[in-house]
Amino acid sequence: MPVQIWGWLTTQSPMMVAAGILAACAVLLFVVNAVRLTAIDFRSHLLPNRILWPWFLAAAVLLGAAALLAGDPAMLLRTLLGGVILFAGYMVLHLIAPAGMGLGDVKLAAVLGLYLGFVSYTHLLMATALAFILGALWSGALLLTRKVTMRSSVAFGPFMLLGAAISLAVAG
Repeated sequence: MPVQIWGWLTTQSPMMVAAGILAACAVLLFVVNAVRLTAIDFRSHLLPNRILWPWFLAAAVLLGAAALLAGDPAMLLRTLLGGVILFAGYMVLHLIAPAGMGLGDVKLAAVLGLYLGFVSYTHLLMATALAFILGALWSGALLLTRKVTMRSSVAFGPFMLLGAAISLAVAG
């Protein structure tokens, strides 16, 4: 995503520069909220609605407007579908095992899906896989060091955010 934004910011087209500025603002919003939510989730196992809902709305507007200014309506559709797909997938996991996947994670998935869909469906898949791999490795390390038991809960939001950040940093 940074490569794409840089490309937009360095063109001579005012519309593309505007798209780059909006996408860069969305990335800044991602970084700020990722840091905030990681700290909160590790501490309290909560992902507050007071952060998630405004972030979702702001990301949808910024990324949607960037896609339209870039003249790429398919990107707009992919952005929105990314949010829906990831939300639906995590909702299914929540319905199957509510104790294992909280609603905060489901709502965070909708936000992250916007960003990942903005780039590509491949990034959406890669970020999801990374989140589960990183979460499993962390949980395994905690189990091995006896800091948690099989009945303990582990915050998953930070791994969703890290998986998305890694995926978004990879040039598409």
